[in-house]
Amino acid sequence: MRILMVAPPWTPIPPPLYGGIELVVDQLCRGLMDLGEEIELVTTGDSTCSVPKRWLLEKAEGMRIGMAVPELRHILFAREQFSGFDIVHDHSVAGPVLASLAKDDIPVVTTIHGPFNDELIDIYRQTTRKVPLIAISHSQANSTDQVEVSAVIHHGLNANDFPFGSGSGDYLVFLGRMSPDKGAHRAIEVAKTTGDKLIIAAKMREPWEIDYFEEFVKPHLGDDIIYEGEVPHERKLEILAGAKATLFPIRWNEPFGMVMLESLACGTPVIAFKEGAAPEVITDGVSGYLVDGIEEMIDAVGNISNIDREKCRSEVKGRFSTENMAKAHLDFYRKIIDQK
Repeated sequence: MRILMVAPPWTPIPPPLYGGIELVVDQLCRGLMDLGEEIELVTTGDSTCSVPKRWLLEKAEGMRIGMAVPELRHILFAREQFSGFDIVHDHSVAGPVLASLAKDDIPVVTTIHGPFNDELIDIYRQTTRKVPLIAISHSQANSTDQVEVSAVIHHGLNANDFPFGSGSGDYLVFLGRMSPDKGAHRAIEVAKTTGDKLIIAAKMREPWEIDYFEEFVKPHLGDDIIYEGEVPHERKLEILAGAKATLFPIRWNEPFGMVMLESLACGTPVIAFKEGAAPEVITDGVSGYLVDGIEEMIDAVGNISNIDREKCRSEVKGRFSTENMAKAHLDFYRKIIDQK
């Protein structure tokens, strides 16, 4: 099968820093190539993904994220590449809109990587009439009855790309972005109560992220509460492998949460609030703990030595492998092509 993958133009594939969507696109492309499929990626010129690539934009447009002009230039170029492919998988927002209005002979599918907010519901309610939509968790798919979801496919990782750690650093870690929903301030509260060192590695670019950091995180920084910034991928793996647990104290309907998979791939258990997709990713008592609030999270930190780090990694090697993700997508592509 000849597959054209279209990435958003905001971050290189794979991402050098924060970028859950871009990490998934990289893993999916590599997984499909490993299965023997012909895969090409429309991305930006600074991407290093190992599959054949095409691009118009020389560099990722992260400083203009969400702006119409760079995305439309990128997507219009992508559409010029359609010829000769059996299916197109477009991970952008604008691409499926154009595909839903065009008379393409080649089927186009898309994935929703974020939550179903009112704006995206308005868009996907229209585009799914022609462009099948993949959700990344059942929690995400079930959060609205206004949009038709054609498939639910969990993300995957290649555990062999991640170091297996012993947790010898004896600290807790919080990874993500600076946001009340993600809950760095709750992770701080837990670490202060348990007396553990906490390393925070989080995206902080937008004005609202900076405001949140200044009010809720910065006042608590010191020798035991450390903010390392938005760290490179290699440092992120170092931090995860050395941690005794990753804290995931979310208070929103998390569509998936790649941080959890990255942590498990390093053998590091995850303690997560029972929100969003966390119950689909974490097996309570096996790969970490699912808790209802801060008090239960504090108790779980005290019991973290009961979790077998090998079993954490096995979850990624099994249920959440890149191979399983790629095979599920391939089955879906075949189904859509057969319906054409």
